[in-house]
Amino acid sequence: MSAPVRNAPNDAAPVPEPTPMHATANPGWRAGLSTERPTRPGTVSAALMVAEREVVTQVRTKSFIISTLILFGIVLASIIAGAVLSGGDDTTRVAVVPGTAGVVVGAEDLEAVDAADEDAAAQLVRDGEVSAALVPDDSVLGFRILALDSEPLELVASLSVQPEVELLEPSDTDEGLRYLVSLGFGLVFLLSASGYGATIAQSTVQEKQSRVVELLLATVPSRALLAGKILGNSALAFGQTAGIAAMAVIALTVTGQDDLLGILGSPLVWFVVFFLVGFVLLASIYAASASLVSRMEDVNTVLRPVMLLTTAPYFLVVFFNDNEAVLTVMSYVPFSAPVGMPVRLFLGTAVWWEPLVALAVLVVTTVAVIALGARIYERSLLRIGPRVRLREVLRER
Repeated sequence: MSAPVRNAPNDAAPVPEPTPMHATANPGWRAGLSTERPTRPGTVSAALMVAEREVVTQVRTKSFIISTLILFGIVLASIIAGAVLSGGDDTTRVAVVPGTAGVVVGAEDLEAVDAADEDAAAQLVRDGEVSAALVPDDSVLGFRILALDSEPLELVASLSVQPEVELLEPSDTDEGLRYLVSLGFGLVFLLSASGYGATIAQSTVQEKQSRVVELLLATVPSRALLAGKILGNSALAFGQTAGIAAMAVIALTVTGQDDLLGILGSPLVWFVVFFLVGFVLLASIYAASASLVSRMEDVNTVLRPVMLLTTAPYFLVVFFNDNEAVLTVMSYVPFSAPVGMPVRLFLGTAVWWEPLVALAVLVVTTVAVIALGARIYERSLLRIGPRVRLREVLRER
């Protein structure tokens, strides 16, 4: 008896349908998803993305928090020191008896404290309630001074007859206050510009050294990368400076230095404006200079010229804040104008049109430096190895 014949087609395993090649390469074909390649972001969008990355990265670092606290502390200390130097209540309390009460009449820096007699006046001096006491005697003046353990020179000077002094060129500001304000403007600009400038330089070199820049340039144009770095760090620096200015206004109000606030308010606003443009100028130089090297060991060498431009305004304004000629030159030189012009405005030696002219010169210089810096940055960013010569980059076509 013959074996039954099986139906081969029914018993065989089902053969899967062939998969189109484009479906294998693109899994989204089955799900109905788009298979188009993502478009490369434009220059503006890419620059904003880089700026956002710079801001988010910086605000999370301890160095940013510490530098911010240091800047705020320096400015606050300067304001408090200014309040102490300006004096607060400078009146001297003096005990007087009925026979000497008229001696202190009309003296603005003396406060009379009545005592019944000489013994009561002497007791007030011993208790520290008054600095000294005026009691009658038989001398030509008709009174003498009782003091505890040292001669009250301020009281003696107040009671002495002094000739009137006329100043031919009076100064509108106190020397100590002028120095503190000049120091504040110079130090804030120095710390912010050098700190964020060094951050831009280190970020640029690290990206070159690790070859990350090659991946970035595959998605982001080089000019957008440069613009994003400058924009992000400028936003952080501007935020710090604006915060410092706001804190200074509040501190001056709280410490009762309304007169100082009246003359410092306008210079503070101009300082913030000049600082923003001046920082962009220096940041462009920091980024372009750093793009010339590929190793962190070479950063200090290539940044030496721009560091000189950053530190020079500070030392000039500290040592020559009383030299009008030096301050005038500083206020028109783009690299020192963010410090020189606000100091001149505080001292009242600049007329209304000078900050406008100085700002225009600074803006034009910044635009030119940004264009030159972008050219250097673009041509040297992918060059790995020894330091790229600036002359070689500028000659390249």
